[in-house]
Amino acid sequence: MLQKKDQIWSALVKPLRKIQVGEKIFFDKNFQAILVDKIDGQALLQFNTEGTEFFEYLDSLGVMPLPPYIASKRQADDNDKMDYQTVFARKLGSVAAPTASLHFDNALLDEIRSIGVEISFVTLHVGAGTFLPVKDEDIRKHKMHAEYGEISQQTVDEINKTKKNGGRIIPVGTTALRLLESAAKSAGKLCDWQGETDIFIYPGFKFKVADGLMTNFHLPKSSLIMLVSAIMGKETIETIYEHAITRRYRFFSYGDSSLLFP
Repeated sequence: MLQKKDQIWSALVKPLRKIQVGEKIFFDKNFQAILVDKIDGQALLQFNTEGTEFFEYLDSLGVMPLPPYIASKRQADDNDKMDYQTVFARKLGSVAAPTASLHFDNALLDEIRSIGVEISFVTLHVGAGTFLPVKDEDIRKHKMHAEYGEISQQTVDEINKTKKNGGRIIPVGTTALRLLESAAKSAGKLCDWQGETDIFIYPGFKFKVADGLMTNFHLPKSSLIMLVSAIMGKETIETIYEHAITRRYRFFSYGDSSLLFP
């Protein structure tokens, strides 16, 4: 779910067509919501509580929203609260883990720092729209769902210093890259930023911040495969993915990673 305003959240409901606007949904005798609208295939739910109490109900009644290819094989358990969470996570708001970051733990971060690599942080609340396929024949007509993000002045200063000293900026995950390029595109240069971004990166895009990318392997017809094609070029990406398929690399959230330099 993504918060729209006080007590109103955007949520995935299945099957949405069977619930009418104005209908009440009971999760518990003390925790309910009213369907106030349907937008872009998602439900807008107005809950009867907010703040700390709201999140306590979610923790007690909800389960970790695992990807369907995992959830179809087993129930979520307590281990998933750690396994399907990044070591960077600080703020509530994302509907899914930025899965490229799942490759890191604190020991690896310490090792990376020890060889002189600096690490900066951004916040982007991954939305459900990230995973929607691109259905338009003309990809320029594809509409990305907006996602909320933040870049601090400290992160901006660290990135600009690295650039000035001849270093490379390597975002971990497509979400981090999209946020950095959104901020740079909005202001003409990277600056501290917060707000919603619906940037769609596909071949022909001019990168202002990213010099490469660490990311997992993505599905055909997704906005994510188009993003990596924008970095590497379509032919190179086809060669990389042919290698990955031949060698039986793992795709999806718990899959293998790639480090891409154009």
